[in-house]
Amino acid sequence: MAAPSGQIALRVRRWLRLATAVLCGAFLVALTLVTVVDVIGRYLLSSPLPGAAEYTEMLLMGIVFVGLPAVCLDDGHISVDLLTASLRGLAAKLQLIAARLIVSAVLGVVAWQLWKHGTQLASYGEVTVYLRTPLGPFAQVTAVIAGICSIVTFVMALLSLPKGDGGGV
Repeated sequence: MAAPSGQIALRVRRWLRLATAVLCGAFLVALTLVTVVDVIGRYLLSSPLPGAAEYTEMLLMGIVFVGLPAVCLDDGHISVDLLTASLRGLAAKLQLIAARLIVSAVLGVVAWQLWKHGTQLASYGEVTVYLRTPLGPFAQVTAVIAGICSIVTFVMALLSLPKGDGGGV
């Protein structure tokens, strides 16, 4: 017998959270290595890591956008619940659905704007200063991630999944 859609969604949520945690961890290790190599090179060898600032920027972008799905899956967006903290039952459920729909809409707009910006950057042939890495594809990948997060958050609203617990990887 197949599991209900809610159980499948919770299992997918857990595995996606684990995958994003592992990938973000790898990016953090890489960021640490870039920083250590750059600092040692700069202060002990008088030869900093070429392109260290650009590596740092790209890794930070990766951490933010790879971590975004985990934030969406855990309902971890910044929120102020001065008025909604006392909601119970159906009212709390409706508030969570409304919040997810708003987050989904905002992420959809962010994805659309990032895609447009990435297309412009690609059409200009915009690259980073030192490494000469094309910027358009980076913006477009972040747009795709934001779009996927928008869809995931929308599906979570439709399925009325329970609020993410922020852990249990």
